[in-house]
Amino acid sequence: MFGAHAIEHGSTRPGRWLRERRLRLTFWIAAVEGLLYVVHILHWWEAVALAAVGLLFWLYAGRSHRSDLLRQASWIFAASQLLVLCVPIALAVVKAIAIGVIAVLAIIGLIMLFNRRP
Repeated sequence: MFGAHAIEHGSTRPGRWLRERRLRLTFWIAAVEGLLYVVHILHWWEAVALAAVGLLFWLYAGRSHRSDLLRQASWIFAASQLLVLCVPIALAVVKAIAIGVIAVLAIIGLIMLFNRRP
């Protein structure tokens, strides 16, 4: 029995397949939906609503369901939607930093202009 893998009780073949690939699937789904957000096909409130639905479904039905396939699928759905929600937040942070840098450069430029003596 050296190196043998134990099968988890209550798991199914599709459930085990999803469990083995759930992080990869989550990141791919989040990447595609994040791209949809960036090109303005998916809007902020739609991303928030999908994340809320995914999380609530996983909390109330998915994590305690008898079906291993449904448990894994609900986890993938909830995690991918929460990752998609990070895209608008990251864009807002980057935008705020860019505006701050431009404002600092403008202030430095004004100081240099007003300190020059004709």
